[in-house]
Amino acid sequence: MKKCRACGQPWEGTPGSQPGRNETCAKCGADLHCCLNCRLYDPSVHHECRSSTTEYVKDKEKRNFCGEFEFNPIGAGGGGGKSSKDDMNQKWNDLFK
Repeated sequence: MKKCRACGQPWEGTPGSQPGRNETCAKCGADLHCCLNCRLYDPSVHHECRSSTTEYVKDKEKRNFCGEFEFNPIGAGGGGGKSSKDDMNQKWNDLFK
């Protein structure tokens, strides 16, 4: 199921399609065509993207022009409003308390 990474709201687009560049979540208004919603997003790799052919995107939460965007099929949204980078930083801080 494809979900908004910010609030977890399921995306109600046409099956097999991708959200348009300007499409936003119907519930929270977050951009859907963004790195944090993409299956290629990986905070542990260079530029946080598993594709070596995409251009660097500074703000992973905002819409972009990436032609390789593919909505994460398992849904990145957890409803907590935190990005994976925030979660990683929190785990790091918890480790060294």
